[in-house]
Amino acid sequence: MFVLTSILFVASALGLIFLVLLHSGKGGGLSDMFGGGIGAQTAGSTVVEQNLDRITIVTALVFAFTTVALGLMF
Repeated sequence: MFVLTSILFVASALGLIFLVLLHSGKGGGLSDMFGGGIGAQTAGSTVVEQNLDRITIVTALVFAFTTVALGLMF
């Protein structure tokens, strides 16, 4: 059980990093400095962005639950 939870934990951690990096910048951060904010203001929220948000939330929940499960195993 520990091995399965650990594998799920590592997979969700790597997936969460990847999914967060896929999101477009919405503030005055580094993406705006390099010209990333020009088209983002006119594009709006598309179906792809909404699905990316949902997948990121589910991955974050899996990460949180596996973190708690690993903590309770010890």
